Amino acid sequence: MEIIIATKNMGKLREFDRMLRPLGFEAAAQSAYCPDLEVEETGTTFAENARLKAQAIHARTGKATVADDSGLCVEALGGAPGVYSARYAGEQHSDDDNNRKLLKELEGVPQEERGAYFASAVCCILPDGRMIETEGRCFGRIGFEKKGNEGFGYDPLFLVGEKSFGELSPEEKDAISHRGRALRELCRRLKEGEE
Repeated sequence: MEIIIATKNMGKLREFDRMLRPLGFEAAAQSAYCPDLEVEETGTTFAENARLKAQAIHARTGKATVADDSGLCVEALGGAPGVYSARYAGEQHSDDDNNRKLLKELEGVPQEERGAYFASAVCCILPDGRMIETEGRCFGRIGFEKKGNEGFGYDPLFLVGEKSFGELSPEEKDAISHRGRALRELCRRLKEGEE
């Protein structure tokens, strides 16, 4: 089954494809069906934003659609950047800009107070309109400097054990990541035909 992935983030699209393909699902880029569609993320939770994106693309195409909203929640920052993770340093800013801002906000915060987690909310709408929603989290901490060149976003700063997501292979990351957990649950429910 082909599933449109509601994202323009190529790193995220690759992750979806890597995890869905072995289960018999073919991930199609949003740009192949509705490249001009911009969905404003007005939700206050990851789940609300994922639902908004999935509903918009499903309404336009009628095809199976999967959307995810995910982000980094840092305890010392009261859960920030949270739903604003992608635009933490402002609209049109880069991953490097966001990482620099995060490190600046955490200046002087000791290692034991740098706890954080990545959260992912996934919403799938099937051609018949059935909706499946799942969530996943991965707990770790924020490092003091970027480590590794893999992944995207905050991956080089997010430590699980002694390694950052930026140092893990794609397969290692998928096995423990927030998005990996949410997608495995989604795939399980798709295979079982649950709503």
